[in-house]
Amino acid sequence: MKEDEYEKLLSKAHLMIPAQEEEKNRLEIPKPSSFVQGKKTIINNFGQIVKVIEREEKHLMKFISKETAAPATLAEGKLSITGKFSAVQMNKIFNSYMKNYVLCPECGKPDTKFSEQNGVKIIKCEACGAVFPLKKI
Repeated sequence: MKEDEYEKLLSKAHLMIPAQEEEKNRLEIPKPSSFVQGKKTIINNFGQIVKVIEREEKHLMKFISKETAAPATLAEGKLSITGKFSAVQMNKIFNSYMKNYVLCPECGKPDTKFSEQNGVKIIKCEACGAVFPLKKI
């Protein structure tokens, strides 16, 4: 096949590909809705966040507890953390969790799942197939 023919076929193929719509982030995580009540910080929408990112409540709760160096309890979809923490601090903690445990480090997509391979806990990306060891909390 001549190079000119190849280029024509390639151009034709490109024209047949539909124009993609403006890419929207399909994983829209609600920001933590937190407030301080007495000596505790309450995250109202904790259950909703966990459902959207498809992670276990206990895993995220353990991460938050470690990051804040404070005990946390879970009741009725709300997380209660002993200590006063601002909304900015909570957002930073949630963003850190997303980066380390939800988004794929290879392709940046949120299509990851926790699993186990040869006795090692891993994060596997269902979008690109990348596999990474799960960081211990």
